[in-house]
Amino acid sequence: MNAPIHSEQASRLARAARQAEVVHALQTVLPTHALLWHTEDTTPYECDGLTAYRERPLAVALPETEEQVQAVLKTCHALGAPVVARGAGTGLSGGAMPHALGVTLSLAKFNRIQHIDPIARTATVQGGVRNLAISEAAAPHGLYYAPDPSSQIACTIGGNVAENSGGVHCLKYGLTVHNVLQVRGYTMEGEAITFGSAALDTPGYDLLSLVIGSEGMLAVATEVTVKLLPKPVLARCIMASFDDIQCAGDAVASVIAEGIIPAGLEMMDKPMTAAVEDFVHAGYDLNAAAILLCESDGTPEEVEEEIGRMSEVLRRCGATAIAVSRDEAERLRFWSGRKNAFPASGRISPDYMCMDSTIPRKRLADILHAIAEMEKKYQLRCANVFHAGDGNLHPLILFDANDPEQLHRCELFGADILETSVAMGGTVTGEHGVGIEKLNSMCVQFSAEENAQMFGIKRAFDTKELLNPGKVIPTLQRCAEYGKMLVRGNRLPYPELPRF
Repeated sequence: MNAPIHSEQASRLARAARQAEVVHALQTVLPTHALLWHTEDTTPYECDGLTAYRERPLAVALPETEEQVQAVLKTCHALGAPVVARGAGTGLSGGAMPHALGVTLSLAKFNRIQHIDPIARTATVQGGVRNLAISEAAAPHGLYYAPDPSSQIACTIGGNVAENSGGVHCLKYGLTVHNVLQVRGYTMEGEAITFGSAALDTPGYDLLSLVIGSEGMLAVATEVTVKLLPKPVLARCIMASFDDIQCAGDAVASVIAEGIIPAGLEMMDKPMTAAVEDFVHAGYDLNAAAILLCESDGTPEEVEEEIGRMSEVLRRCGATAIAVSRDEAERLRFWSGRKNAFPASGRISPDYMCMDSTIPRKRLADILHAIAEMEKKYQLRCANVFHAGDGNLHPLILFDANDPEQLHRCELFGADILETSVAMGGTVTGEHGVGIEKLNSMCVQFSAEENAQMFGIKRAFDTKELLNPGKVIPTLQRCAEYGKMLVRGNRLPYPELPRF
């Protein structure tokens, strides 16, 4: 009877001793105000946007200079202490969840815009600069930064690099990987490293594309150089209603098949439109089974022609109503609902888990039908919003995290969506990353050999595997266990991170 108590007590004592060791070492390289370790100070860092899973780090480092970042990494490497880099904490897959015996390295103070070059159309910014702040700084030059995640008012460019974030305009203008020229930072050993360059191309391997989307496993980004684009002369948005989700899904595929690449092409189902309309009053059709937002930008002549072509396709595909924004205020109102889908969902449910997978565009209706059946199976509601133009899904499963049984059903529901997406020819993630959320489903997406290759790449940059460990790449053992559970018709719950 006393053995578990003694074991738990011993674990607490070991953790306290390790914490004292790590804090003492970091106090030699950081000023007092840049290091947190008391419970009340580290609690705000115990999770990112995936709030269902929490862990408290041994300490939180808040460096103010690159030299301090380098010193923290070197110190932790020497101690064998894991490090998890953190931006604004808006990630949705648990990528910034702390390690129980590690250090959270916050880049919050790296929030300076270093240089705007209107001639080269680039901006060089620190990793903690907010996404939207780049466009605000470039606006006087008639320029902006194209990737626009829904969290752009808060999310940081370093986090965008880690997750290869997109946004509602990524169909035409690309993801983070298409809009970044250079990333500077440090490896786990504290070695300075640069990926890419300010030139149009870089000799040797394309390591820039490797680090973008690597989820903080290869290096800590401290400075990023991004491309800037001229602001379009005009932008207009179509809001189209459909009384059948099959017709709406077919319309998305038909628009692209016509050779049209809209600036944005988004889809929301009826539960989602109801949630956002009550929140922001965007003017959405509450009777529609689904609505599409299709945007065109460019010169007035280009926009007029493209809006006309898209409207014709949408009518042909069964749109029951079509509205075109008459001015900029109305265009922004149309988009306000889509941009506020996540906070609107938070108003109708204690918690939600936002999944993130991709499928071929022609399977949009199929996945929606499948999700509707899963709602019955798992007895949980799900509201859907998609980057429909590139097949990136964001189903929001609504649940109460205070109910362990609901949380477990939510986990199973999410895994079902991801693995159904793979079965339909898609992938388990689009832009939110794997983190801890999709570890099990990665076993379905990739073979043991492919996972081993990914581990090999990580070890090339991080020999001790201390930088954001236990994330993204599932171990052979985990995949073997998950395979057994699938055979038995069940799934593993989400894992605890490895203890060092």
